[in-house]
Amino acid sequence: MSAAQLFADRYGAQPEGVWRAPGRVNLIGEHTDYNDGFALPFAIAAGVCVAASARGDGILALTSRQQGAAVIEVPLGELTPGQPGGWAAYPAGVAWALLTAGHHVGGASLAIDADLAAGAGLASSAALECATGLALADLYQLAVPRTELAAIGRRAENDFAGAPTGLMDQLAVLLCQAGHALLLDCRSGAGVAVPLDAAAAGLALLIIDTRARHELTGGGYASRRRACEDAARALCVRALRDVAGASALDRLSEDVLRRRARHVVSENERVRQAAELLRTGRLDRIGALLTASHSSLRDDFEVSWPEADAAVEAALEAGALGARMTGAGFGGSVIALVPAVAVADVAAAVTDRFARRGWRSPGFGSAEPSAGAGRLS
Repeated sequence: MSAAQLFADRYGAQPEGVWRAPGRVNLIGEHTDYNDGFALPFAIAAGVCVAASARGDGILALTSRQQGAAVIEVPLGELTPGQPGGWAAYPAGVAWALLTAGHHVGGASLAIDADLAAGAGLASSAALECATGLALADLYQLAVPRTELAAIGRRAENDFAGAPTGLMDQLAVLLCQAGHALLLDCRSGAGVAVPLDAAAAGLALLIIDTRARHELTGGGYASRRRACEDAARALCVRALRDVAGASALDRLSEDVLRRRARHVVSENERVRQAAELLRTGRLDRIGALLTASHSSLRDDFEVSWPEADAAVEAALEAGALGARMTGAGFGGSVIALVPAVAVADVAAAVTDRFARRGWRSPGFGSAEPSAGAGRLS
């Protein structure tokens, strides 16, 4: 990526700095974040870079290599949810959220470049938000803690861009450490680094991009969130994280609410078990948890999609120890835990399965736990 060169090309000057935020893979713990639960993400090497400079005219200028040659200019005083829309809503929403939280932010020129695929379920929007937030905070010398900056990014996504997501992606992007997963308590925002070294165990974490793009501003995600809130109210708890055990779900008379809640309760337990296995160096034992998570997301939460199910099935048949959809669902990617010697076989099996279904060839990448967001220059 060369966000600095893009900045120079589009604005005719050098930027004051460049900030980078990575994408993330969620090893396990899906749709638990907005239920105050637990998740186990890690940052990946691919990410989003923002080159930026302050400006004194109160204008927020945005341009992106991936979105064409246009420069979008919006006066800060005219920022309002939905305006601008499209991809620009995410960085503009961060400026808006900082301002409405009482932080002094002036005008800025931003140039955005990425090697992280949008719509692949790897938190590209959170990476863009967090890189933007770090840039604006540094340009205007704002002392914003990273947990608060994560909440700023979430507000940009929820209230400005209109995607009702949880906080996990932003926290992962900002708090992850190289060589580790992050055990996140999504109620408190606290994270604990847990060692994650697949190579040392003779294993690999394989990302399978199913090429089915996902979109979280549609109704499917919001309806799942509402169902969880309804289930929590029916069970008289603050959030589904507080359900004492699976037996408590018998009090839910509506089948859909019971299944949605069962996924969240069981997924939180799988996260705890996976974190303990990582702590004790038993990475090879988490495969069954990954596959159980996928089954729960497919059957109880109903957010999987045909390409993900086919990728999981083919990977397991070819020797993967476990596999699951990663991200919020409705499209995106699969993560598979694979013996290092079997990576090529798994990739070939998934590719063949897709070809026989008449689908686009999937993409593959290794998932090395990487460092969180920061300033590059």
